[in-house]
Amino acid sequence: MTNPSTLYRGGVLHCPAEPSATALLVRDGRIAWLGVDADAPAADRVVELGGALVTPAFVDAHVHATDTGLVLSGLDLSSVRSAAGLLDAVAVFAAGLPSDAVVLGHGWDESGWVDAALPDAARLDRAAGGRRVYLSQASIHSALVSQALLAACPQVVGLPGFDASGWLRRDAHHVVRAAARAGVTRGQRVAAQRVALARAASLGIASVHECGGPEISDEEDFTGLLGLSGAGLPEVYGYWGELSGAARARELGAVGAGGDLFADGALGSRTAHLSGPYRDGEGCGHGYLSADQVRDHLVDCAAHGVQGGFHAIGDAAIATVLEGFAAAVARLGTDRVRAARHRVEHAEIMSKRLIAGFVEYGIVASMQPAFDRLWGGAGRMYESRLGLDRAWESNPMGAMHSVGVALALGSDSPVTPMDPWGSVRAAAAHHNPAQRMSVRAAFAAHTRGGWRAVHLDNEGVIAKGAPATFAVWDTPAGAERGLPVLQAEDPEARGPQDPTPLPVCRATVLRGEVIYEEGVS
Repeated sequence: MTNPSTLYRGGVLHCPAEPSATALLVRDGRIAWLGVDADAPAADRVVELGGALVTPAFVDAHVHATDTGLVLSGLDLSSVRSAAGLLDAVAVFAAGLPSDAVVLGHGWDESGWVDAALPDAARLDRAAGGRRVYLSQASIHSALVSQALLAACPQVVGLPGFDASGWLRRDAHHVVRAAARAGVTRGQRVAAQRVALARAASLGIASVHECGGPEISDEEDFTGLLGLSGAGLPEVYGYWGELSGAARARELGAVGAGGDLFADGALGSRTAHLSGPYRDGEGCGHGYLSADQVRDHLVDCAAHGVQGGFHAIGDAAIATVLEGFAAAVARLGTDRVRAARHRVEHAEIMSKRLIAGFVEYGIVASMQPAFDRLWGGAGRMYESRLGLDRAWESNPMGAMHSVGVALALGSDSPVTPMDPWGSVRAAAAHHNPAQRMSVRAAFAAHTRGGWRAVHLDNEGVIAKGAPATFAVWDTPAGAERGLPVLQAEDPEARGPQDPTPLPVCRATVLRGEVIYEEGVS
């Protein structure tokens, strides 16, 4: 028996093949018809769009769902601007918890503080009333922890990244992170995952790419999230970041052995691996993989027929990854490597030579435009860490797009919030005008680019026969040629802080099923 059909009419459709279309018919999860209202066929149900914009739904190509949900329902420190403010927030939050609870918080970023001094472990103990405290920095590659949590993890003393002050990086951070997360019950994790996916749906996101792995989450957390995929929520495509773990990735239901498979750390924690020293710290960061390990991982992925990938932020780390790609090509051939569409997450510090490597090997660049919006430009974190000249060349989405690098845009939530239209505008308003993309190109990278990154090439379009996966938007600034107006009319007002109001999601539809509707919880 055919499922009931739904006609959506009276809208503005992002449909380049049929630009005059104002209506679409959904049947059996697909778009069965497109055209103008007057020609619309009969349907079992009719939805009046009232002039709303209909576009393909977004894909967020890099998220951490459990962490996102915990932040959304827990201690969000992204608005803290001083050590005193951080301690006050911890004290208020901890007061409502049992004495044996772990205080989990996220999002502090000292690079934007007037005084960048951080509270030590003893002060965190006092603020939390002796509770164990784990507060991840915005990058999630370091954390502030209390003495109580350090005492519960004596094995961290002497590990790379350990500091008695309680600001931990590298191996020490991985240990305390695992210990802190062990205090989160299975029920709390599932609830957090549902909160995160529901938030994504409310933002017009119909699919997310979860980046898990032994150093990010455990297997139960990962498989549990995959089990929620598409069940009235956005679809989840998982990447398991374990070195030479292609077989395990397949067993867990992942689409790839990559995502947060760390070739280096992060700029915020000064652990991204750079070719030159940090301006505000010692050394060049840390590389975690060799070119031989990269090669062997890609060969392992080929043997098991899965996509591979790496987290690589600094130019030295990216150079190592590309050296490994070259070695894998020597064994597998260029065509086989290119066909896999292996990924690199973040790719923040690039050069023309490195960009050429992405083109040569068909690498998908999974990038986050909000990084430039939040940390690019004069006086911000990139300049502090790198100096203005190197910071000016960071996150070169425009240069990469212009030479044919495949882009898939996302948020890295909770590093930055899920905010798809904000990300599109950030890509179009990069601090460096030479790195800007058009709104249309950025939108394609945040929709169809995400589907193509998981080898679903026919998704992400509004076309007859295509999956009925779309979002309905109110556009307070209006729409032009099937896309919302995202930038001020005055060119002088355009940029990362453009005041133009962003679209608001009215409904999100995934393969014909409404997974979000405004006013319905």
